[in-house]
Amino acid sequence: MTAYRPSTLLGALLAAAAVLPATVTPALAQEEHPIQVALWAPIQAFPEEDAIRGIRLSLLYGKNSSVTGVDWGLVSHTTREFLGVQIGGVGIAEGTFTGLQSNVVNVVEGDFEGLQWGAVNSVESGRGAQIGFVNVAQGFRGLQISLVNYAETLDGVQIGLVNIIRRGGVAPVLPLVNWSVRERTPN
Repeated sequence: MTAYRPSTLLGALLAAAAVLPATVTPALAQEEHPIQVALWAPIQAFPEEDAIRGIRLSLLYGKNSSVTGVDWGLVSHTTREFLGVQIGGVGIAEGTFTGLQSNVVNVVEGDFEGLQWGAVNSVESGRGAQIGFVNVAQGFRGLQISLVNYAETLDGVQIGLVNIIRRGGVAPVLPLVNWSVRERTPN
């Protein structure tokens, strides 16, 4: 049985990244692709403005407009939307994110729906759950579990050492548990 060395795998991935753009027909350029391999954007198989529907591998830093599927890498960045599973070092979504974001650092600047699992989790607005060491949300509906939880507004529960809800919480700061239930208007 032959053992594969990391340098051999890296060489194969870089070779694939070099070959993939040459196999794309002009009709597919600037559109959607099933696989993306990125060394450091813009050194990647397809341009940053293209969408990926399938698998994206970001060796150091990958950037695309949107990803649907599985995203794995050191630093993964989308500018419009993400739907699927993202795993790695740092995940950045400038637009919407739906799914599982499991990086050391997770950042969603748009709307979020799903689960953030990492050391540091940050969302602008969303619903679901954040589990980590530090959770930050501007507007959130769901569950935050962490050593330190912070929300400007929350419709849900915080469990942690320090729990902060700036507006509408049972108290602005509570140890162990804090919660807030916003009144909903009938539809």
